[in-house]
Amino acid sequence: MNANLLALGAIALWASLAALGVALAHVPPFLLTGLSLLVGSLIALPLSRFDLRQWRVPLPTLALGVYGLFGFHFLLFLALRHAPPVQANLVNYLWPLGIVVMAPLFLPGMTLTARHVLAALMGFAGAALAILGGAGGVGETRWAWGYLPALASAFIWASYSLLTQRVRRFPTAAIGGFALASGLLSLLCHAWLEPAVHLTAQDLLLVAVLGLGPLGGAFFLWDAALKRGDARQIGVLSFLTPLLSTITLLLVRGETPSLAVGLAAVLIVGAAVVATRGVPR
Repeated sequence: MNANLLALGAIALWASLAALGVALAHVPPFLLTGLSLLVGSLIALPLSRFDLRQWRVPLPTLALGVYGLFGFHFLLFLALRHAPPVQANLVNYLWPLGIVVMAPLFLPGMTLTARHVLAALMGFAGAALAILGGAGGVGETRWAWGYLPALASAFIWASYSLLTQRVRRFPTAAIGGFALASGLLSLLCHAWLEPAVHLTAQDLLLVAVLGLGPLGGAFFLWDAALKRGDARQIGVLSFLTPLLSTITLLLVRGETPSLAVGLAAVLIVGAAVVATRGVPR
């Protein structure tokens, strides 16, 4: 299958992540992350033709996978509970810009240009506007500590994406091992730190959708796309994610985008495009 189509499939699934996270906001974050990742790991079984040897990776690579999958989603779900969801979602989706700006720090042979600096300023301006603009407009400013885990989750996904380029190549089915280990760790944290809760049939259905979609299928599609195509083109496609995700979240919540949210989305996506055009071809 065409690499760009695989990437677009992952992006379409990720567009539903914030909306599903808000719908399941009453489920403790460790429990939600754990159950969803365990469901997502099951995709690797048919993908590997039930050959678990394809899940085997060196321990440092497994640790990197847990860092990316566990850390990113736990912090994102935490952010969606403690900050206005639309704004927190936009801040979280600074990760495409982070990949470009942080590349010189993680990958050899890359430098930070003036274009990258401009893109970084645009991106952070967009994040600040999303945070301070409020859901109702520029005049409604309020701070919520949930923006910090949103920013941290963006850093984790950007750094995870870059660091996977520095480890030995692994089969896409190995993502199932990342998800399984991350899910089990999340459930252990839930048992230790969170109160027990009762999940309804609807909750379990949404968890299954979350696990098969943005917390499962999207990872496998994304990894397959990166292995088959030009990472620069796929990176450009990823800038659709914050717009699609924010639009989906607004529609689900029955909200109309404010001027501040619209400007923030334009700045963040525009910054990512500017930064990517600075990558040598």
